[in-house]
Amino acid sequence: MKKDIHPDYHMIKVVMTDGTEFTTRSTWGEEGQTMQLDIDPKTHPAWTGGTGQLMDRGGRVSRFKDKYKGILG
Repeated sequence: MKKDIHPDYHMIKVVMTDGTEFTTRSTWGEEGQTMQLDIDPKTHPAWTGGTGQLMDRGGRVSRFKDKYKGILG
């Protein structure tokens, strides 16, 4: 194997949105840093079966619904 081409793996702490935390090996950050998640499998609709509410930031969802009002039903 070539030397000095592999990333530096080290231990970090990951904090989920509900406050639970775990340690894992990662190439992110530096040894001992904490990664605070904004979205995780416990809260994101893709993993929860779509039970979460969609936030309308900047009116994008409203504009989409208005644009396709007759088609979407």
